[in-house]
Amino acid sequence: MGVDYGTLSGRAVVVRVSDGAELGSATLDYAHAVMDTTLAATGAALPPEWALQVPQDYVDVLKTAVPAAVANAGIDPARVIGIGTDFTACTMVPVLADGTPLCELPEYAGRPHAYVKLWKHHSAQSQADRINDLAALRGEGWLPRYGGLISSEWEFAKGLELLEEDPELYNRMDHWVEAADWIVWQLTGTYVRNACTAGYKGILQDGAYPSEDFLGALNPDFARFANDKVAHEVGQLGDAAGTLSAEAAAWTGLPAGIAVAVGNVDAHVTGPAAQAVEPGQMVAIMGTSTCHVMNSDHLTEVPGMCGVVDGGIVSGLYGYEAGQSGVGDIFAWYVGNQVPARYFTEAAAAGLSVHQYLTELIKDQPIGGHGLVALDWHSGNRSVLVDHELSGLVIGTTLTTRTEEIYRALLEATAFGTRVIVETFNASAVPVTEFIVAGGLLKNAFLMQTYSDILRLPISTIASEQGPALGSAIHAAAAAGAYPDVRAAGQAMGKLNKNVYTPNEESSLAYDKLFAEYSLLHDYFGRGTNNVMHRLKALKREAATTAEASV
Repeated sequence: MGVDYGTLSGRAVVVRVSDGAELGSATLDYAHAVMDTTLAATGAALPPEWALQVPQDYVDVLKTAVPAAVANAGIDPARVIGIGTDFTACTMVPVLADGTPLCELPEYAGRPHAYVKLWKHHSAQSQADRINDLAALRGEGWLPRYGGLISSEWEFAKGLELLEEDPELYNRMDHWVEAADWIVWQLTGTYVRNACTAGYKGILQDGAYPSEDFLGALNPDFARFANDKVAHEVGQLGDAAGTLSAEAAAWTGLPAGIAVAVGNVDAHVTGPAAQAVEPGQMVAIMGTSTCHVMNSDHLTEVPGMCGVVDGGIVSGLYGYEAGQSGVGDIFAWYVGNQVPARYFTEAAAAGLSVHQYLTELIKDQPIGGHGLVALDWHSGNRSVLVDHELSGLVIGTTLTTRTEEIYRALLEATAFGTRVIVETFNASAVPVTEFIVAGGLLKNAFLMQTYSDILRLPISTIASEQGPALGSAIHAAAAAGAYPDVRAAGQAMGKLNKNVYTPNEESSLAYDKLFAEYSLLHDYFGRGTNNVMHRLKALKREAATTAEASV
C-alpha cells in the first residue's frame, strides 16, 4: 500500500509486489484544503505568504482512502504486507511529546502558529535571510551543501519564525516534526525521523545539525532548537519505521503488525517508481510545484540547489534536489482569477476543461507569436535564486493580447525556469543526461513537447498516474523484506515510457531566443539589479499590518 499526501488531497494505491501492477486506488480531498487567507477555526485573516493545514485531514485519508483503495482493488486486506507514505516538504507540525498537534488543544485552536505550516508557507523569508547571512559570514561548512542558501520553506526558518512570533507556542512545543514523520508516527505509535527531510530540510549533514553557538547567535532563545525540538532517531529510506499499530489497523482495515516504511518526500520516492535512480537521470515531479531530483556518484556544490544528501534518494549515491515553488499552481491561479467567463462556457461546449481549451486555442501559434515573456515566480523562486520575496511577471502585453496567449507564456515560463536549473547542474559538473517527468502535468502533451523543445532533451514519462504513491509502495515492499533494497524493488515494480517526446530543432532555435529574454529578466529582477519585487512585498505587508491595527 502506498499513500501519497499532496497539497490538496491524499491518494492511496494498492500495488502488487511482484510487478508493480496498480490494483486499486482512492483519493480523499482535505476538508480544510489550504488555509492561506483565513483560519478556518475563527475566520480570522491570515497575513500574506501564509499557508496552513489541519493535521486531522491527514488522518482522515488513512480512515477513508486506504480502505476504499483496498475495496477498489477487490483484494483481501490480509494480503497487504506493508504500507509506505510520502508527503509534501517542508511541511511542519508543532506537537507535544505524545505527538498531539498544538492546534488540537482547545486553548490554541485560534492561534495560527499552532497549525501545520505547509511547504508553501513563505512568510519566514526574513528569518531565512538572517540564517543565510550569518552562515555566510561565519563560513558554516553546511551552507555549500544547500547551494549557498537556506530556504524560507525549511525547518529552521519556520522554527525561528515560530519562536519570534509566538514564543508561548514555541516553548509549549516538544517536537517540530515533518508531516512525513508525523503520519508514520500515527501509523506506528513511534516517532522516527526520516533521513530525507532531515538532510534536505533539517540541515543534518555528516551527522550534525547547525551548532548551538550558531543558532544562539540568531536568537539566544533559539540556541537549543536543533537539540530540543528537532533532533531525533533517524531512519533510513526503505527501512521499516515500525509496524502498524492496533489503532491504525482499525482506521485502515489493514492487518496490525505489518511493516510501515520510514517516511519520505513525494518527489524522492518517485525516482525508483520511474526506474530513474542512476546518475544523470533527473526526475521532475510536476504538479502544483515541481521538484527536481537526481543522483550522482560525487559530491559537489550546485548554486541554488535545495540540497545534496548522501543516500537522500537511494543508498550509495548522493541525492540532489532542486525545484520550482509554483508550476501547476500558477496555471490554476490564472484560470481561477484571470480567464473570462466565456472561455468556461466555450470549454464546456467543447467537452474540455478550461486548461485543455486554452491549450487547444494556442498550441498552433508560432513560437514567439504572442510577443510575451513571463517570469514563473508567482510563488517565489526555489531554485536557483532561493528567494520567496520574488513575484510573477508578464511582459509584452498589448490591447490585442489574448487570454490564451498569456496562458501559453506562463506554460513556457515554467519550462524556462526548469532550463535554468538544468543548465546550472550541467555547469556544476552534475550533468543531466535524461529528463523524466512524473506528476499530473504530464497529461498535457503540448506542455511536455514545449519542455522538450526548450530543454533540448528527450522527455521520458513515468508509466503511472500515481508515481509518488507507487514509489511509497515500492518503499513499503522493501521495508517488508520482499526485496533486498529500494533499488531492487524499483527495478521490479517501477514503470517508465522512454523518450515519449523529443526536441524539434526548429522549435528549439525559436525558443532559444525567448529563453535569452527570460534570462535577462531573470537576472535583472532576481539577482539584485532591481529589487522592486522585494519592495512591493514589503509594502503589501505594511498595508496588511496597518489594516489589522485599525480594526
